[in-house]
Amino acid sequence: MVQTANQTKPILDEAEKKMQRALDAVRQEFQSLHTGRASVALVEGIKVDYYNTMTPLKGVASISAPDSKTIVIQPWDVSALGAIEKAIQVSGLGLVPNNDGKVVRIQMPQLTEERRAELDKLIRKNAEEGRVSIRSIRHDANEAIKKLERAGTIGEDVSKVNQKHVQDVTDKYIKLIDEALAKKEHEIKQV
Repeated sequence: MVQTANQTKPILDEAEKKMQRALDAVRQEFQSLHTGRASVALVEGIKVDYYNTMTPLKGVASISAPDSKTIVIQPWDVSALGAIEKAIQVSGLGLVPNNDGKVVRIQMPQLTEERRAELDKLIRKNAEEGRVSIRSIRHDANEAIKKLERAGTIGEDVSKVNQKHVQDVTDKYIKLIDEALAKKEHEIKQV
């Protein structure tokens, strides 16, 4: 167990919470990217004009991915089919909805090599932004620990141990981002 003074525990806990949120944000970005594989996360946030109220798609329909190439959207109110179809078309995702009068089906198009290269560049940028965010959190936590040391609230040895702990947590979260990046790159490269 890490030697912590009562004053450093909140700093360490807050830093880890922020790093987890940064990791979650990167993972969420990855999920929302169209990789040729059907994913509910790809469309659930699309805003639908439902009775003059912009509502997330998941709030007006059930969404499923029965196989890796199809997304099925079944509205709770059939009169919303047209609005759902229109929202998908204008979403900028490059998806083509097919309305059969009861459900909207989306067949995932194959990725071109050019699109794969764009996606790879984008996910690498997202991962780097996540790493930068985590390093910034590390910097802030270390500064807070050093401030306690300068104030005489904690000793130098406790400060060093806590800074090492912050670095270990930083390394853990950067590794998790790298793993998520590798997984997403593999997904993009699959034909």
